[in-house]
Amino acid sequence: MARRHNGEGTIYPYRNGYAAQVWVTTPQGRRERKTVYGKTREVVHDKWVQLQEQARRGPVTTKVPRLEEFALGWLRDVVSPNLAPTTAANYELFTRLYIAPDLGMKRLDRLSVRDVRLWLNELKQRCQCCAQGKDAARESPRCCAVGRCCHQVASEWTVHQAWTVLRSMLSEAMREELVSRNVAGLVRVPVPRAGKRVMWTVEEARQFLESARTDDDPMYAGYVLLLILGLRRGELLGLAWEDLDLDAGEARIAWQVQRVKGELVRRQTKTPSSDAPLPLPDLCVRALEDRRRMEARLRLASGEAWAGTGLVVTTRFGDALDPRNFHRAFKTRASKAGVPVIPVHATRRTCASLLVALDVHPRVAMAILRHSKIAVTMDIYSQVSAASTREALKRLGEAFG
Repeated sequence: MARRHNGEGTIYPYRNGYAAQVWVTTPQGRRERKTVYGKTREVVHDKWVQLQEQARRGPVTTKVPRLEEFALGWLRDVVSPNLAPTTAANYELFTRLYIAPDLGMKRLDRLSVRDVRLWLNELKQRCQCCAQGKDAARESPRCCAVGRCCHQVASEWTVHQAWTVLRSMLSEAMREELVSRNVAGLVRVPVPRAGKRVMWTVEEARQFLESARTDDDPMYAGYVLLLILGLRRGELLGLAWEDLDLDAGEARIAWQVQRVKGELVRRQTKTPSSDAPLPLPDLCVRALEDRRRMEARLRLASGEAWAGTGLVVTTRFGDALDPRNFHRAFKTRASKAGVPVIPVHATRRTCASLLVALDVHPRVAMAILRHSKIAVTMDIYSQVSAASTREALKRLGEAFG
């Protein structure tokens, strides 16, 4: 047996190299021995010194799980109880489809910055249809499963979101003292540039509402609330009659309907500021009164089949309306009205553009749109229409002759 040098403690030959042991205190408060290995005595000595220093600074874990094992506990014990259901579902999806397949078998303490960087580069080039077996799961494969790869690579936003989930996961691992640093946080990932956001003009919004009212569209009241109050789709579908006071002309936006893991869920809104009562303009009050009369007719026609959820915007049987079905109805109405077909969420920007055109103060607009930060509102205010920009430049030119 090779002779130990002075002060080396328990460094000893082991199999084809050397090993060393240090007594450490675990995060659970137990005293245990932790072993490090290496090919040469010098390598093991350096690891032994680092471990001694780490043990002096604080608790040291003796068993580090693989990333996939840690992710399961993190999603169950940290993400699900503390985040919104849709956010938790997204975290689970990105972990299952993008993180675990490539990094899941890596031990947390052995995951390196290089591993994360190579993983991100691979995500930008790999066909996700092939990797996730999307085409193979179809009844009639038409691309990747029959040898015609569709090259469905992840978008910049998808890659960025996958990295964000991994960074959040490793931050929790640091809090639990399983790793000493967050290697995902050390990788620089640029924020993708947002695409051009579309919105309706005042005339297009009027044309859309007139089309819905002329055709006696059952969603007319919902469309009015979307455009006049800037409600989100989930907030509109979660609005109940008990949240409205038509006599006082007020609405309290406190609930939202979302689809989570295949089920419709009605839950409270994200921030307390969303619960503030909003004044209802006369147009909204009249539309809601029409909706109440229409609901009475539907209830009478449905009889015992009426669900009676108490929601304002429902199916013809009174059930909560699926957000995707509402989105389809919205796009169909936009096509009939002859206006550009935009996403439902873009109506919030249309509402904001109306507020800009009316010279509403940003603080007032912030309260109407229920933004948690004034910076979000100011970002919208800074993105005025091209017509407004040209008009401002024209006035500036006139001022200077």
